[in-house]
Amino acid sequence: MARLAATPPTLASRSSSIDKVPQLVGQLNSDGIASLEADHTYTQPRRSEPPRSMKMALGAVDGSRRNSSADSISESASEEDYDALRHDPMAVVAGGKGGGFEGATSGPAVETNGSKAYQSLKVPSNSRPGPPRLKSIPVTLNKLKEKGRYILTADDDALREILKTGIERERNPASAKKRRSKFSDLVFTRQFTTFDRQNVDSADSPFHGFFTLFWLGTAIYMLKLAAENWRQHGNILGSNEIMGLMFHRDVMVLALSDGVMCGATGFGLILQKLILKGFLSWDRQGWIIQSIWEIFYIVAVLGWTLFREWPWTHTVFFVLHGLVMLMKQHSYAFYNGHLSEEFKMRATLRNKLKQLDGVAPAVTPSAIAPKFSTSLDYLDHRPKASDLNQRRQSRTFINEDGASNIDQVGAAMESGEPLDLDQIQIFQRIIKWEIDALTEDLKGKCTKGDNIFPSNLAIRNHYEYIVLPTLVYELEYPRSDKINWYYVAEKTAAVFGVLAVMNLISQAFIYPVVVRTIEMKDAGMLLQERLEEFPWILSDLIFPFMMEYMMWYLIWECVLNVLAELTYFADRGFYADWWNSVSWDQFARDWNRPVHNFLLRHVYHSSISSMKVNKYTATIITFFLSACVHELVMWCLFKKLRGYLLFLQMSQIPLVQLSRSRWLKGRATLGNLIFWIGIFTGPSLLCSLYLII
Repeated sequence: MARLAATPPTLASRSSSIDKVPQLVGQLNSDGIASLEADHTYTQPRRSEPPRSMKMALGAVDGSRRNSSADSISESASEEDYDALRHDPMAVVAGGKGGGFEGATSGPAVETNGSKAYQSLKVPSNSRPGPPRLKSIPVTLNKLKEKGRYILTADDDALREILKTGIERERNPASAKKRRSKFSDLVFTRQFTTFDRQNVDSADSPFHGFFTLFWLGTAIYMLKLAAENWRQHGNILGSNEIMGLMFHRDVMVLALSDGVMCGATGFGLILQKLILKGFLSWDRQGWIIQSIWEIFYIVAVLGWTLFREWPWTHTVFFVLHGLVMLMKQHSYAFYNGHLSEEFKMRATLRNKLKQLDGVAPAVTPSAIAPKFSTSLDYLDHRPKASDLNQRRQSRTFINEDGASNIDQVGAAMESGEPLDLDQIQIFQRIIKWEIDALTEDLKGKCTKGDNIFPSNLAIRNHYEYIVLPTLVYELEYPRSDKINWYYVAEKTAAVFGVLAVMNLISQAFIYPVVVRTIEMKDAGMLLQERLEEFPWILSDLIFPFMMEYMMWYLIWECVLNVLAELTYFADRGFYADWWNSVSWDQFARDWNRPVHNFLLRHVYHSSISSMKVNKYTATIITFFLSACVHELVMWCLFKKLRGYLLFLQMSQIPLVQLSRSRWLKGRATLGNLIFWIGIFTGPSLLCSLYLII
């Protein structure tokens, strides 16, 4: 039986050593051990320099897309599980600490010092350092045509366990069915965004020249616009109405209001402190109080914008930031509320353990013999973080009498009947295992003890989370070692540069169209007459809005990267390659990962666990809530409640089903074309509808 190498190679020799590892074909035996043998017919793919011709580059990209079509997100279920979250291994870099990330690796960390970092990252792809090992290892097993047979291409000891559990799940899915819990720790890793020059894949992209061409063309066209504005208006920004709206009044009031809004998020910390001291219970009054506060919070944010009669620029910024603070508060409160119940349960179990220590065993076997709902084999080892799912399954599994293991122990102890020595020992083992498992649960992703619940309920921890570029609260995140101030300056300059481009485009191409539609209404034109102008207004807005959409996304990435660098936040996976989407569910996952992770944990999974709905209903609830929030933003922008955006976003659900039909399934290019048509026409269509009708 072949055995995988137990000693991992160094980073410098990892690529060459992996190339020498033979491809192994294995069959899982009845004892759970995989018998592996070398497959000499398989040839290792060559790792070479990126193709230097357009034909070779397109061929390489097309080949990789075809090879991954079987695992395409568009052809998977729209419902996503935490365990299914995939991370790009090449985006993970050495260095950093915390958040469940094991920073100890062999080999040097990647430098991130300005232009030198770019040169150091532009290394041949066959000599790239391998990713550090994570506690949660993203692994892909290449499945062969014969059922139960796989090809292994890495020499990691953890693959043996992954192989065993994966194939057992395939053979008997019912035995491996996981119980859904309210909360599950997300996997945060140290990585860069796709377009960041510190990303190895970005530095080695065969399309790097097109990025340069895009920015060169944009710069030349903006210079042309600025020159024309200077010639006509004596100002590079033209008539400059948009800048006038942004800065003509209440700028300081806006800044002070935003500070008060962020400071008010401390209500959740006060509430959790009261729950910890026993004045309130999260499962009873706590979550209701928090929900009422969140409703009051968002109503106050909207009401303040109406009271101050702010222009749309102030209103949109304040409302969007208010929604971000609302989601942060919700995640903080509900995750800590969940942990407070776990903390209270652990204290209760410790009291029960003390009761067992004082119980004198009966001489004769007790008549009370609870029939446990699950096997007690899990008690044979100390629970780890990876055992929490098993613990949740054992605790949520209900037998015919409707009781779980720990419930049956409590019932037996509360009955007052004498317990024999065997029962006491079994009960002690069950309770100790539950206490240890709860302790692991209270640690979350912590690698050090200062943030373990309830130590995390501190002012510093709360407001540090408030400024981090994430919407999902965890006890600890992967952190970088230092701030690269050159990088901060670069991204800050990019923010103001992109803002200038957006302002020029809006002033030159969008603002005149908006003014024209307003004048049409003021002149008393009938709706039918305005609708006759609708196609022309739409055509005038398509290209400017497409450019604004791309620029907005770039500024969004730059702002988050600056914030991440200043706060030592190492996980920069703010988005995936959404531009390659072949369906709207894939776009919903990839275009905004922070919001997606929030909806996944606190709407989708919470709907399943709390409301007892199925996956499809939970998906509809998630889409509907997201659509309502987007419609709220449109109301702030146009001061109209029409429901156009809500309707178009909800129409994505049947479009997702259509993408899985036999007409579109597997046709990635057609799916991507349909997606881009929607992106190209959607913003301009919405704006035209709100302006005309």
